[in-house]
Amino acid sequence: MGKILVFMYNDMADFEVIYATHLLGHELSKEIVPCAYHMEPVKSKGGMVFLPSVTVAGAKVEDYEGFIIPGGWNPVVREEMLELIRGFYNSGKLLAAICAGPRFLAKAGILDKVKYTTSIVEWNEMRRAQFKEEDPFPRENFVNARVVRDGSVITSKGISFVDFAVEVADYFGQFKDKAEKQAFFNTITGRE
Repeated sequence: MGKILVFMYNDMADFEVIYATHLLGHELSKEIVPCAYHMEPVKSKGGMVFLPSVTVAGAKVEDYEGFIIPGGWNPVVREEMLELIRGFYNSGKLLAAICAGPRFLAKAGILDKVKYTTSIVEWNEMRRAQFKEEDPFPRENFVNARVVRDGSVITSKGISFVDFAVEVADYFGQFKDKAEKQAFFNTITGRE
């Protein structure tokens, strides 16, 4: 059974990754391992409380098959997070980020090398004030799509959490072909 690392932080948008972790854990028998900067409870924007099993600094890339980063407005980007992201990318392992989560990938320099999407379509004054920085995204690689998969990197807009979950599950081989993947997506979204 492989393990999937999931970053947790206060005010994260937990709903954006819960269906992905359900498919990974239930359908694909992966162990979901929550991580955070500190070993203390994390409260999501939805009010759920999560307990990390490992710190970002203590996580080792070789122990995991992938790393998932939820959205939310977390301005804290630490060097150990950037190193962990680069380690997953350089090992060719899954890096999946949704909504504002791709900002972490941008700060690590990963999005300079791949096509991506994010809910942060433009970097305006509100974003500058929230994150206290200039636009970290390489806009030339931005694709205005619900979900983008480029090699081992999957990014998504926050409203596309079902698309995101299906793409992550597909990455790990849940579907035998595109038709089965589309049929599953249609069933989940009521598009039958």
